[in-house]
Amino acid sequence: MRPVIYYNLMGTNQHRSRWPRASFAALALAFALCFAVAAVASAQTSSQDSSSQGQASQKPDQTPPEAGGPGGEVGPMAVPKKSKESSDDTPPPPKPKKQPDIPEYSLRVDVPVVTVDARVVMKDGRPLALPPNVAKEHFRVWEDGVPQKIQTVTQSEAPITAVLLVEFASTNYNFMYDALNSSYMFAANLKPIDWVAVISFDMKTHILVDFTQDKQAIFGALNTLRIPGFRETNLWDAMYDTLDRLDRIQGHKELVIVASGVDTMSHMIYDKILKKVKATPNVTIYTVTTGAAMRIMAEARYGNNPDFNAANMDYIMADNQMRTFAQLTGGHWYSPRFQGDLPGIFKEVAQSIRNQYTITYQSTNPKMDGTYRKLKVELVGPEDKPLEIKDEKNHDVKYQIIARDGYTAKHEVE
Repeated sequence: MRPVIYYNLMGTNQHRSRWPRASFAALALAFALCFAVAAVASAQTSSQDSSSQGQASQKPDQTPPEAGGPGGEVGPMAVPKKSKESSDDTPPPPKPKKQPDIPEYSLRVDVPVVTVDARVVMKDGRPLALPPNVAKEHFRVWEDGVPQKIQTVTQSEAPITAVLLVEFASTNYNFMYDALNSSYMFAANLKPIDWVAVISFDMKTHILVDFTQDKQAIFGALNTLRIPGFRETNLWDAMYDTLDRLDRIQGHKELVIVASGVDTMSHMIYDKILKKVKATPNVTIYTVTTGAAMRIMAEARYGNNPDFNAANMDYIMADNQMRTFAQLTGGHWYSPRFQGDLPGIFKEVAQSIRNQYTITYQSTNPKMDGTYRKLKVELVGPEDKPLEIKDEKNHDVKYQIIARDGYTAKHEVE
């Protein structure tokens, strides 16, 4: 119906319709039929929507057979589906064959290379140089009594990397005077290529100068030792601390100890410092005992005095301990009686350090158990007899080989 018709029907009484009553009745019936048809159509549409929603809620989102993936809000996702032919044609990868002869694990044993520094010196302490072929052919090394196969034997005038450990305490002027003179004499024999650090000790250690090649810096550090502060001489504590520092430095090192050898009140006991000396590799200890001249004079004067003999026993024991430290590491112990002995002593020390043989071998004992293993180094001639060395006058040359007493094997922690 047109709107104008509706407007005329709903108009006021002032505009009365000029249609007949029969036409009006027919028009009302037509309107009623239209409303009825619209209601029926709406009901059918709502029922179809509800039924479709119910079906969608009852059935889960399934993959259509023609698509290879799940459906989405706007339809199935276009994921290609593998065909049966392609899946059947691809065979599974072959399984690796087991070989019963080859184990499924690997075993590796690391045999450490042992380095031994040896010196050949004559009776008067001077180094004895051997030709390189003679040295490699005639050196023999035993570890716990078992002969070892030597790999290399080299000789070189290596620079010194040393620590000068000086006792400086207010115990006796003669001891202090000898210590300072010995230290100055050691510094005077250094070369420009040498690295030296100076440490003094009384109750505790004092680093006077770190490793340096400046000889004047070493002299300047020794010049600061003028007035001692304490009477205590804690030698073992100072040695332990110094060896701990040297253990962190690569290469071979020397520790030159100038002291009376008497320990007064160290926290360390002798057994612990002895174990530390054995366990520290690549360190050679040279010990110089001070006060020998004064002790000889006192012994001549008070030799019959029991009190003096009891006090002198401490120094005799200290000499034995200083000698032991040197022997265990392939060094040497000196006890100069006169000031004139000092130049020869430190010249010998410098020559011994620079002229040495470095021997390497692989140990026949691969165990890493942290045990201490005894070493023995010899020069062997024909028929495994000691090598005979003669001088230019065909006289026998008496010599001795100085090397470490042993080493501590590495300990593998499980």
